[in-house]
Amino acid sequence: MKNPLLYTLIFTTVLFSCNSKKSGNNIQSIMVNSMETNSDSMVSCSPRIMERNTENGLILLTEKQKTELSEKLKKLNPDLTIIGLLMYDKVLTTELTAPMDVFTKYNEDGKQLFNVITIAETYDFIVSEEGLKMFPDFTIENSPKLDILIVPSAYDMSLQIKNQNLVGFIKSQNNNTEYTVSNCAGATLIGESGIADGKKIVTWIGGGEDLQKNYPNLKVQDDGNVSYMEDGKFLSSNGNLASYISSLELLEKLTSKQHRKFVESSLYLDRLKQWQK
Repeated sequence: MKNPLLYTLIFTTVLFSCNSKKSGNNIQSIMVNSMETNSDSMVSCSPRIMERNTENGLILLTEKQKTELSEKLKKLNPDLTIIGLLMYDKVLTTELTAPMDVFTKYNEDGKQLFNVITIAETYDFIVSEEGLKMFPDFTIENSPKLDILIVPSAYDMSLQIKNQNLVGFIKSQNNNTEYTVSNCAGATLIGESGIADGKKIVTWIGGGEDLQKNYPNLKVQDDGNVSYMEDGKFLSSNGNLASYISSLELLEKLTSKQHRKFVESSLYLDRLKQWQK
């Protein structure tokens, strides 16, 4: 093709074709990009995950990426207690950040005290109720045995209590945990699992009546007057900022009153208590 005019016509045709393919809404663009990088992930992923990711502007991981993540797990100190935070769609952010705040603090000598990890059903972005996008360290399939399991909540727990993968994970980990903690409506997952039957438990303020009705084997406490409850290895709280109470109480059990005070001072809790407008 030595004719310059022919070159020009071909280039124009290709350019027009490319530009026309770029039309369409953002959701279509996201899905096309994901399909180009890995059509398998679109086929294998559930419609709920696809819809959730599209709504939040997220692109699905490729199968290769998932494999790489499962092979490059977060390194843990084998000498330290493992604290696992369960994550799922619409989880309340504070009920994850409160225990992370408390248990990731080093001691006064600058030494790490705990392994703190996040766990979800699969390697996928978790979008909290408040819109925070998070990614788990482990999945329920490759999670190590936990010494402590912390179960947070969502405003609507109907999907979680029907998810036998999550419920089964809680049951299996309870066989080796020293403590199992629920915050807010996380108590419904504890109730669904049956691991705390006959034990005292508290949930979100206003949720106790339904929790007792749905799980009559639990000894549900008066959430209007009780913010924190412990019964053997089971600890529970009203959730939200009260999640700091359960975390700090557990911290004191695992360390000392002195370290608890050190962490409280690091979090400026004294300023919060004394704050006045």
